[in-house]
Amino acid sequence: MDFITILKSVNDFVWGPPLLGLLVCTGIFLTIRLNVLQVFKLPKALKLIFTAKNEGAGDINSFGALCTALAATVGTGNIVGVSTAIGTGGPGALFWMWVAAFFGMATKYAEGVLAIKYRTTDTNGEVSGGPMYYIEKGMGKKFKPLAMFFAGSGVLVALVGIGTFPQVNAIAESVNATLGVDARIIGIIIAVLVAIIIFGGIKSISKVSEKVVPFMAIIYIIFTIAILIASADQIIPALGAVLKGAFTPTAAIGGFSGAVVAKAIQMGIARGVFSNESGLGSAPIAAAAAKTKWAAEQGLISMTGTFIDTIIICTLTGLSIIVTGVWHGEAKGALVAQEAFATILPTAGPLLLTLCLALFAFTTILGWCYYGERCLEYLAGVKAITAYRIVFVVMVALGAFIKLEAIWIIADIMNGLMALPNLIALLALSGVVVSETKVYMAQINKKVK
Repeated sequence: MDFITILKSVNDFVWGPPLLGLLVCTGIFLTIRLNVLQVFKLPKALKLIFTAKNEGAGDINSFGALCTALAATVGTGNIVGVSTAIGTGGPGALFWMWVAAFFGMATKYAEGVLAIKYRTTDTNGEVSGGPMYYIEKGMGKKFKPLAMFFAGSGVLVALVGIGTFPQVNAIAESVNATLGVDARIIGIIIAVLVAIIIFGGIKSISKVSEKVVPFMAIIYIIFTIAILIASADQIIPALGAVLKGAFTPTAAIGGFSGAVVAKAIQMGIARGVFSNESGLGSAPIAAAAAKTKWAAEQGLISMTGTFIDTIIICTLTGLSIIVTGVWHGEAKGALVAQEAFATILPTAGPLLLTLCLALFAFTTILGWCYYGERCLEYLAGVKAITAYRIVFVVMVALGAFIKLEAIWIIADIMNGLMALPNLIALLALSGVVVSETKVYMAQINKKVK
């Protein structure tokens, strides 16, 4: 049995029906308890992105916290992850990404609320928060081992999961295919740039994220919409394929070997979580640093991250791949999206996608460096931060040498290990989330009157 086979077996166990069911059921449970807040309060949440008062303790403003969280989520999952999901599970996988995102918005809201409610300050005077803190402070000291398990998993995800290997590999593969630059050189360049930024801490990461994230998202959205306009006659058939593939097997077409419904569900939910990280417990680490005195306010802002990441960006990626027909070709990973972009601009398209992918992946690296740092700070204190940053930069440099298949499997395994303790905490503390929501909404209604 080779290494890849062993990894696949571990991944199938971690991401089996129990965890997938727990992810979706947690989102459904919170959706019910919060009265479908992700629908009725979405306009308010989107408005808060730009109008939040930024009053209260914190290291960065609410917009900066959202951009830092989006920096970590809007990454290769939106391009490579969607391509992989559709390439393995068929168009139906996109539908299950929507399902995961819809209920994931309620999950992300709860994470943001608890992040602010139970945040603390480290010995350097910087804000720390996230699942490890709301597990220990919210559920009680006896659950500290669960908090430590989350934090340990978070460090591993940052160093050998989402934070490094998939991002660097995606950049290296795309740039190499488009410009012919050696992957080793790309890895070193990325590592140097990351080092320059991360040693400035959350404020430095936030400043970069605030500038890069909105720019890259707008450029990507404009170009994918252009692809859909150019293939407008295929949009309705594509949506039909998504809905049909969600509930019936997808037949083999071209290089696509076919997929059963179970595979569409698994790939859709797994890649959806990989992309928007709802339930994973990562985003609340950034949310905790926001300057706000209302936990629910940051919860609403955090919730928009899942909406932007999956409902908008992943949907545009998925439809672009489906309407152009490249999903049933021989290409894999980022190359699938490159072929879609090349359908309207044969030369400039792949170059533009390479730029978007590089920016997406680079900001994800920055965001995840911060997540891993906060997790390690919880476990070992501030004295370990400098050593962690050095190791992180080394892992980034090594990312260009790891095989793609192994990268995604390792990242999926690490995701699952993080999600489990966080989901347990969200369920256990759902009453606190509801209580904080009622307090905030009462305050809002009072101001309106």
